[in-house]
This record gives sequence, structure tokens and C-alpha cells, in this order.
Amino acid sequence: MKIGSHELSNQLFVAPMAGVTDRPFRQLCKKLGAGYAVSEMIASNATLWNSEKTQRRANHEGEFEPIAVQIAGADPLTMAAAARINVDQGAQVIDINMGCPAKKVCNVAAGSALMKNEILVGKILDSVIQAVGVGPDAVPVSLKIRTGWDRDHKNAVAIARIAESAGISVLTIHGRTRADLFHGAAEYEEITAVKNQVRIPVVANGDIDCPEKALTVLKQTKADAIMIGRAAQGRPWIFREIAHYLNTGNFLPPPQITEIQQIMNDHLLDHYAFYGEYTGLRTARKHIGWYCKGLRNSHVFRQRMNTADDCRTQLAMVNDFFAEMQVHSDHLLFLEAA
Repeated sequence: MKIGSHELSNQLFVAPMAGVTDRPFRQLCKKLGAGYAVSEMIASNATLWNSEKTQRRANHEGEFEPIAVQIAGADPLTMAAAARINVDQGAQVIDINMGCPAKKVCNVAAGSALMKNEILVGKILDSVIQAVGVGPDAVPVSLKIRTGWDRDHKNAVAIARIAESAGISVLTIHGRTRADLFHGAAEYEEITAVKNQVRIPVVANGDIDCPEKALTVLKQTKADAIMIGRAAQGRPWIFREIAHYLNTGNFLPPPQITEIQQIMNDHLLDHYAFYGEYTGLRTARKHIGWYCKGLRNSHVFRQRMNTADDCRTQLAMVNDFFAEMQVHSDHLLFLEAA
């Protein structure tokens, strides 16, 4: 699959997730089999461009290409400006967020709230593409949407046609409405309907959490690629599992405790270096919790780990916990309810 001139290694995408898909996590997922990853959402609001959070989210130093940056906003001119700035800072693909269901995003008429206003959708797409997506140095622009605002107002097909007409290179669809948030089952029939109506590549997103589900969704929707989000939290090796299954029809054996421990160590060290001591210590907690979820005595461990007051102690606690797991089994044993 290609996005613009960028040839991807496979059809497995890492979903942009605020507070999760930072550079260390994207890089890890790519090392473990993802063919493409999109950054955390970057606001188009000019007053935030120089903030520490925005600068960190826009940091792609050393990242595997292509570098894709997601921008969010509701004004065509500021979205265009944000796209140009991110391209100047190294973005090779600009992704437009019209899928985020968070209240703080939708309350400012951005994210999936934009699906209520198809005219404004067209203006934003035209503005961003004119800013970075035309001419000899064109940067491809992608779009992420949901199936609609709520169950009574599904307009993904209409938005997809607007996107194709505007020149969007790739369209990703999360199979839920904004009102659904992340509840209920993803509606793959809506993604199928879009795929049947447009010629641009379509990416299916929502509830893909294992190799069998990945194959089922690809077959059902005829999508060109799949995007995985929550299922990769604490399990970034899901990408190599799916890639192997799609290529061979066989399952990879589950990762051994020693390998999980090494993956965590590499991730945490990169995470600490990226965020620094204070922020790194605190933001690492959720990742550690995800890696350990369901393991023997993980609840007690997480409570103890959260008392660590420096990164070195936190990492030592993690390694002590996994050393204890190694005593019980050389393979991951999920002994608690996930």
C-alpha cells in the first residue's frame, strides 16, 4: 500500500491516541511489525504551537518514515497553517482528525463534531490540501472520520465522497458514531459501504484485537488496511502477530516472559529519555499497567509501583516483578481477569 509516494511495508496502522502514541510508542510498534503510525493529535490553535506538550507531540527525531502527523481544529485557515508548520518540521503525511469523540474536542466543533457540517468539512480539506498537498513538493493528506454523529445521523459515505473529491489520499473510518464513543461493537458494514463508494484507499478501525479479527475485518470490508489502537496498549507485538497470520495463516507462539521484560525495558528507557524524570515517571505508569494487566498479582504490583519516586526505582520494580513471573512460567500466564 502507498500513501502518496510512500510505500508502506504492510497494511497495519497504529491508531493515533492522545497520551499514548508518542514517539517512543510509535517507534516500538513499528519495530514490532506495524507498517505505519500516526502521531498524537496536535491542535491547530496557534497559541499552543510553542507549548511543551505540542512541541513534544511534534517531535519525530529518529523515527522510522513515513512520519505522519495528525492535526485537529475547526477553522480552515488555522488548519492549513498548522499543516504547513508541521510539514516544515518534518511531517511527510498530514492526517486530519474528524473522528475524535472527546467532549473537549467536540465542544469546540472539532474532531467528530465536524461531521455535522459537511460544507465546513469540504472547506477544511480543500484548505489543507491546497496548503501542502499540491505541486512538486506535495505532501499527502489523509482523513480520519467516524460513521456519523449518532445512530440517526450516519453520513460517512457523504463525507468520503467529499474527501475523495478534495484529493484526500487515504480515508480511515472508525466503525462507530461520535455518540457511541467506544461502546458497543464496531459497525463494519458502514465501512464496507464507504469502500464500495470511493476509489481512494480505505482503512478500517475499531475492535481489531487479534489476528483472526484482523483477517475477518479485511475480508468483510474489503478495506486496504486496518488500524489498531487500544489492543496495542501493553501489547505492541500484536502487529507482528497479525502480520504473520495474514502472511502465513499460522499463529506465532505467545511471547515469553523474558522477551516481554526486554520489550518493556527498551520502551521505558526510551520513554524516560523522551519525557525526562518528572513527566516520564508519571506517564510511564499507564504503560506499565497495560503490560502487566491480567498477570499474577499485577494489581498489588501496580499499587506498589505507583509509589516509586524516580525512574530508576520504577524500572527496578518492573524488573523485580517480571523476575517473579519468570519463576512461575516461561510464558505469560494471565491469571486475573483482564
